[in-house]
Amino acid sequence: MLFDTHCHLMDEQFASDLDETIARARDAGVARMVIPAVDVATARRAIAIADAHAGVYAAVGIHPEAAKDVPAADFDEIERLAAHQKVVAIGEIGLDYYWDAAPRPEQQDVMRRQIEIAKRVSLPIIVHNRESTEDLLALLREADAQVCGGVMHCFSETIAVAETCMEMGFYISFGGPVTFKKADNVREVAAAVRADRLCVETDSPYLSPHPLRGKRNEPARVRLVAETIAEVRGISLADLAVQTTENALRLFPKVGRDD
Repeated sequence: MLFDTHCHLMDEQFASDLDETIARARDAGVARMVIPAVDVATARRAIAIADAHAGVYAAVGIHPEAAKDVPAADFDEIERLAAHQKVVAIGEIGLDYYWDAAPRPEQQDVMRRQIEIAKRVSLPIIVHNRESTEDLLALLREADAQVCGGVMHCFSETIAVAETCMEMGFYISFGGPVTFKKADNVREVAAAVRADRLCVETDSPYLSPHPLRGKRNEPARVRLVAETIAEVRGISLADLAVQTTENALRLFPKVGRDD
């Protein structure tokens, strides 16, 4: 059974067929899923979906693209929502210097404040990084983020960066890009990551894996991600599924093994 550690099922693209999407995931062997929010409104939606579906969990947080002019009350609300029984992480948080939707110092402040929330509520963080690696790693160290730990979502950096993140206690998660034809560099890292730190995800509805690239992604397709990683690591899909699920259960301790 597989564990999709990152799927945005609260996105409007799933509004018309959410139940069917989750059913297809079940049929593909995906037993558990985590829905990361991008702001307070989507946090509430993610929790509602998690409440309605067994094996589905939520993460609450403010994405760097939503980091401009965040009201103080939103941080209070994220912390309040984190107490919900099906909220298993603070996320998706991080830095994004590609879109630069918020000034970089503001993104950093929003991330820093949410790391502090994660430490107070004893939840891991789900980390977004786009073209911000140096600042991101510095912020994680400065904020002592190893206290809460977490996962580097949709990893596309070097083996050296992966090693640094693992040394800080973070898991490394791979999504659809690991299957792309020209992504040899991503597959090289996926082959090298420590077995006890490896996770899989879809980032649905984005980054659909090959051969479905360009179509709306969904959790059932985490199987394609897992198949590619199993191949480059020289192990069976069944063994990879067991390992990545065990890792995800350690990453998100609020997820019950019997859920």
